[in-house]
Amino acid sequence: MVSREELYELVWSMAMMKAAEKFSVSGSYLARVCSVLRVPRPERGYWAKLNVGKAPSRPALPEALPGDQLSWSQVGDPPAPRVRAFTAASEPAPQRVRRVVTGVHGLIRGARQHYERGYKVEEGCLLRPYKRQLVDVTASAKGLGKALAFANDLFNALESAGHRVCFASLDRPHFDEHEKILKPRHQEYPYNYRHLWQPSSPTVVYVGSIPFGLAVIEMTEEVLMRYVNGKYIRESEFRPPKPTRGYVEHTWTKTSEIPCGRLRLVVYSPVSDVSWSLSFQETIERPLTPDIAKIVESIESSTELVRKEMIEAEERAEVREREWEEQRARWAREEDQRRIAESIEESQKQLTDVIQSWAKVISVEQFFKAVEERANSLPEAQRGQLRERLQLAREFNGTQDPLDFFSSWKAPDERYLPSAKRKPSS
Repeated sequence: MVSREELYELVWSMAMMKAAEKFSVSGSYLARVCSVLRVPRPERGYWAKLNVGKAPSRPALPEALPGDQLSWSQVGDPPAPRVRAFTAASEPAPQRVRRVVTGVHGLIRGARQHYERGYKVEEGCLLRPYKRQLVDVTASAKGLGKALAFANDLFNALESAGHRVCFASLDRPHFDEHEKILKPRHQEYPYNYRHLWQPSSPTVVYVGSIPFGLAVIEMTEEVLMRYVNGKYIRESEFRPPKPTRGYVEHTWTKTSEIPCGRLRLVVYSPVSDVSWSLSFQETIERPLTPDIAKIVESIESSTELVRKEMIEAEERAEVREREWEEQRARWAREEDQRRIAESIEESQKQLTDVIQSWAKVISVEQFFKAVEERANSLPEAQRGQLRERLQLAREFNGTQDPLDFFSSWKAPDERYLPSAKRKPSS
């Protein structure tokens, strides 16, 4: 993992090709990484000018803006690890710079081919591209061009107003694609959510320091479909064949949700625990594109409301964090008391076992002494034989030293040291 600051120092300390060798990538690849992380790099010919003392001074590393990539990992495409998602809700907004933005937006460029090369879906269904780091557009093959065109116009309008549109590592909820939004089957998950494609990172516009998620969805409508010649067609398009003697056509109908070509734009807060959202929806009579200026104004006018909800969400998160820390402390105290009680119980049990073992040894030793005393009254031949057997029995019985028994005992603190008696870690 390489931070922006580390990459900045590296590319200004050696040629791009040498710096790229450290990561086993090409110079052009590392240059693209610098562009993504907004790290300025030496221009062509810089090192030759440096050798003769004519190189320009290196520019400062610009401060990371909301949505900027903060680091790069060598694994995968450049890059997707840490992102500065948004500044603190109470921080002043970055200075807004208006400019006219036209053409194909960077998030739209090349997106169509990824949608068209995705998972195989039934004709007329919403597309599911393989790639997940992709602009947040959900559409059918027929409606894809319209959806991307609208997203492009919206992004350009937002950028022209001085707002930044990019990917961000934030939250993206599930959305209902139905034109008439259905009640969710479960409180947490909207109806049919598993069948919809969802990007790995939401598409976000930053109005100042406040992020707004943008999702363009081609809606579906309930349509009566008829099965004819191996496929389903709209009932309105069905023309029954002329009746023929002896021939009966096997056909039936069913109701399906299919893309209707009309778009819905969902503007939402991608910040956890902030449930704010706006929805703009096309109708048969009116498309969304003429309303882009009003959409931009609606987003801008919602900034203070969302900022307030973000601050409240931060406060709730702090409360939850404190409660969690308190709960962890309670669990730690309870575990400490349990382990203390367990160590005392085990220590008492072992000490009792040691005493009982020693008592058993004493009784055995008394038996051996009684045998020895009786053996002394026997003839010399029998006495020697019994003493040998008595020695074997004592060796077989093991240690008879009470210190050996007692040294095996462990006190409670030797089994578990209570937290109150532990030295603080350095």
